[in-house]
Amino acid sequence: MWLLLVLLQAAVLPARPCEAPGEAPAVRVLSARLLGLATDPARDPDPSVYLALRLAGDHDLRAEERYLARLQDTFQHRYGRSLQAAGQPHAAPHGHPQRDAVAAEHNANAEAEWPETGRLALYLLGLRATCPPPEPSPQRSLVTWLKYYLEEDWAGSRRHGHPLTSYYQYSLGVLALCVHHKRVREEVIRRLLVAQHHGTMGHAGGSAVDTEAVAALAFACLERERLVGAGLAEELRAATRGARRRMAEVQGEDGFIGNVYSTPWALQVFIATNTCRTQPAYGRAMAALLEHLDAFTTAATMAQALPALHGRSYLDIASMRCQEELDTLTPMSPEPLPEVPGNVTVQLVVECPEPRCPQRRLYNQPVPAPAGASLLDVLRAAAAQGPHNFTFDTQETPQGPFLLRVLGLEARQRDRTYWQLLTAPNTSLDMGVADYRPRDGETIILRLSEW
Repeated sequence: MWLLLVLLQAAVLPARPCEAPGEAPAVRVLSARLLGLATDPARDPDPSVYLALRLAGDHDLRAEERYLARLQDTFQHRYGRSLQAAGQPHAAPHGHPQRDAVAAEHNANAEAEWPETGRLALYLLGLRATCPPPEPSPQRSLVTWLKYYLEEDWAGSRRHGHPLTSYYQYSLGVLALCVHHKRVREEVIRRLLVAQHHGTMGHAGGSAVDTEAVAALAFACLERERLVGAGLAEELRAATRGARRRMAEVQGEDGFIGNVYSTPWALQVFIATNTCRTQPAYGRAMAALLEHLDAFTTAATMAQALPALHGRSYLDIASMRCQEELDTLTPMSPEPLPEVPGNVTVQLVVECPEPRCPQRRLYNQPVPAPAGASLLDVLRAAAAQGPHNFTFDTQETPQGPFLLRVLGLEARQRDRTYWQLLTAPNTSLDMGVADYRPRDGETIILRLSEW
């Protein structure tokens, strides 16, 4: 009888062939801290946070149910209606949209002004990770919206050479449809293959590791779920192998693949393709990640790290079965940052490329701030000191404040521009404005860049 019980339990619990430190005390603390942030009602719900909680080895099932309810309130309100009811022409998943995708930006209906491919994809992944799964009827309109957004991105890539959103969001869209066992048009898939082949997935000043990793997860899913023909499946296998090879090649001496934040995405690729035992890069990257868990301080970065730390990838969602889940995780409130006495002076520089800005360097001033201040605090201090008239605006996102406008110049997705954060002379910061803490005498550059 005991042998039968063991076999039954093995049948319902997903296997973890890759060694991962999911039960290590430091990883459990990180999970508990993420749960603590998730239980804060003042924070907007983020589907990537829910995914990290669901892919963990330990749970607070009631807290996860409450978080899912908040997510459903947000997304069902926005996408609960069909495309036809929202006044949008339906781009059939197996047809060719006839209108220019850019016209979506000018549509009178604000709910579909710009594709939200990645955000909706993450929510659909979260629904698939729910046990028991929600009723399928509401999900149908969400899947239709995602197919529509993906078609808009695909049409935009044909017209402009890149998706309207980004290859990161585009890849998430393909992955989410695959996890839901929905077929994706071959032309849509091939757009990703072409971008990977030509190395055009990254953006200026940034690493393409995370984007290529999500694309590789999508490729592996399409092949595993047998949603493509034999010929395309072989191409996808080759593309996934190529992605793994490049990740091993770009691994630094510190063990990171790209940087500390892109490394968990690379680890997911090794986990999803069950190559962690044969790839030395996996062990080195996991060890580096464990040594730098203190870099993951926001809900978004914790959610990015935890699936890999638990030996999971987003592909596991396609076959999740949730019996025998451990319900023993308790939330942990984030620890306040220690106060640092004294002050620092940061040289703040704002740059804008020609021909948009003939002057190019628009601002270059020392800014005094309290020691331990975040870059966001430094920007506020610069705005408060005269007579240099420094101005900036941020936009709240699930990943924290996003620098939207500096000195009246706005970063706009439709122009593929963003405010790049660098430390002199030309090193991109891995953190956002609310997380990075400049050192005394450091020069911080805000550069309007294209991606």
